[in-house]
Amino acid sequence: MAAVELMTPKTDGSAPTGMHPAPRQAGVMVDTVKWGASIAQIGGYTATGFGFTTWALPFFAVGLLGWLAVGFAWRDKAIVLIHLVAMAAMLTGLATRG
Repeated sequence: MAAVELMTPKTDGSAPTGMHPAPRQAGVMVDTVKWGASIAQIGGYTATGFGFTTWALPFFAVGLLGWLAVGFAWRDKAIVLIHLVAMAAMLTGLATRG
């Protein structure tokens, strides 16, 4: 299977449709955040499944914020939207807790 390379628009004034590979360090950092956020969300699902509800929210919050950051880094509106909605739901739930 061929390796896929991230591509970002050129900002050096060359042809507007030109693309060049993204800096490697930025890709590694986004991958690290992506995997950390995924593991945190899995921790939230696991905590919920085993009834450890006090641990679930912090795990979900870390995963949500991590994926929100990844969505902004990738300029992916769908990822940003779903995590903003999830954040609003979590904050609403916390605010209305009795």
